[in-house]
Amino acid sequence: MTAARILMIVCAGVVLLLGTLHLTYTFYGPKLLPRDPDLIAGMQRVALRITSETTVWRAWIGFNASHSMGAILFGLVFAYLAAAHPELLFGSAFLLAVGFAMLAGLVVLGKLYWFSVPFAGLSISLVCYVASIMVWRLR
Repeated sequence: MTAARILMIVCAGVVLLLGTLHLTYTFYGPKLLPRDPDLIAGMQRVALRITSETTVWRAWIGFNASHSMGAILFGLVFAYLAAAHPELLFGSAFLLAVGFAMLAGLVVLGKLYWFSVPFAGLSISLVCYVASIMVWRLR
């Protein structure tokens, strides 16, 4: 396996790991719960302005789960393409641009809104992503 493919698999693996951990923390354990129990109770009681069909709490769980699923999908698809169809992946300007936009967007969100672990992991992933493309092009 080439260095470019390995770098892309590492990139995808980091995002897959972060997404899987996030999904696990969404449904198990206290890691994604607010520290204030009164806030949790309020979130469970209050509806969103857009609809009365859900609560802030249910939306919080759904947003966290769907956010995780997006990271898992990215990780699985890009790791699979790098492993099984590298010519397709590295030969597609569209796929490479979409992947870059996704990772760069996640890095920006990580810096602005999250905390150091996801920001660092996503930054490493983005560096591996760009390096994989450069190595592929220079071969």
